[in-house]
Amino acid sequence: MSPRRAGDGHVRMPDAEFEELLARAAEEGAKRALADAGLDGKEAALDIRDLRALLDCIRFVRRTAVQTSVHLITTGVILALLAGIALKLKIFGSAP
Repeated sequence: MSPRRAGDGHVRMPDAEFEELLARAAEEGAKRALADAGLDGKEAALDIRDLRALLDCIRFVRRTAVQTSVHLITTGVILALLAGIALKLKIFGSAP
């Protein structure tokens, strides 16, 4: 059974057959992409879960680092203000 050809050289096929062809091509492409990335085999699901957990940890560390930086900067500014107030009020003796 050869495929029917339209007058302009295009191949025509039923929609169901075309959808099945696309599904098989997509599945084969996905398998090849996972194999190229080294994520094929029995341990693939575990590897992907580990990678997701690693990404979650990286996001958590980044968020914690930003929060720590903000706390350090805020503490530094408050300490500088308190030191300036203490000098202005001459709490620690006479200023030069």
